[in-house]
Amino acid sequence: MHLDFRHLRTIKAIHDAGGMARAADQLNITQSALSHQMKGLEDQAGIELFVRRAKPLKLSSAGMKLLRLADRVLPEIEAMAEEFRALRMGRSGRLHITLECHACFDWLFPVLEQFRRAWPDVDVDIRPGLAFDAMPALMREEVDLVITSDPDEMKDVIFHPLFDYQPTLIAAAQNPIAAKEFVVAEDFRDQVVITYPVDRSRLDIFTTLLTPARVEPRGHRQVELTAVILMLVASDRGVSILPDWVLREVKYQPDYVTRRVTEAGITKRMYAATRAEDATQPYMAHFLKLARSEPVKLQRV
Repeated sequence: MHLDFRHLRTIKAIHDAGGMARAADQLNITQSALSHQMKGLEDQAGIELFVRRAKPLKLSSAGMKLLRLADRVLPEIEAMAEEFRALRMGRSGRLHITLECHACFDWLFPVLEQFRRAWPDVDVDIRPGLAFDAMPALMREEVDLVITSDPDEMKDVIFHPLFDYQPTLIAAAQNPIAAKEFVVAEDFRDQVVITYPVDRSRLDIFTTLLTPARVEPRGHRQVELTAVILMLVASDRGVSILPDWVLREVKYQPDYVTRRVTEAGITKRMYAATRAEDATQPYMAHFLKLARSEPVKLQRV
């Protein structure tokens, strides 16, 4: 027996309309074509689907079984069709994110909260476990966007500029380094440096300052949470260099001092990397717009 979605829609229309004529109007076909379609289905099934003597036309017990199948299947088909329409129109999709910037969670969560309200049908997720393999994961389509401050020339990948930031020293007010107007690499030889637990190649204090000057700090301690880094710094267990948006709430507290890095200061830029084919999606454009504006608000606090 050959059964397709057209048959299910037809049997439901006949039941809902109470007859062939009204059902034909709903389906925008002639009544004779509808009758022919149902007769062919009955011939395949070898059983009558209608009680034709009844007024109005009623489904037989076999017809009711087919109707129950239609009631189960058709809503799922319509839901799938709506998902496909939403995908074509850019209303839905997937936005799985990973970060090469540990401190970026501070501004990313407010951005995602706004994004979620505007795009409820987009599947949003954060994949921190892929941070050490971020760009290959993007190319393998395991993630859709990478937050990074280290753009690289890659085929079929676009690095969208988001905002500029300044890596900034934070130290305890009683630390001798607090007497300086700005800090240079040599100032860290007798300091314990506290960083996030990521490779040195992704830490501003090393990439922009210590590694180029070939300076090794007295110690290097890795800590997962920003709040713990700040607590250790306040206790003078070490110093840290953090992005300026992280320091918005503590830079005015008496326990801390903040200093620019080098006399001229250092400015870096944050990027969002996406596959070129995804860059034109409306939801992606909105996320990038939020990611350019919200972090700047934190920097201005």
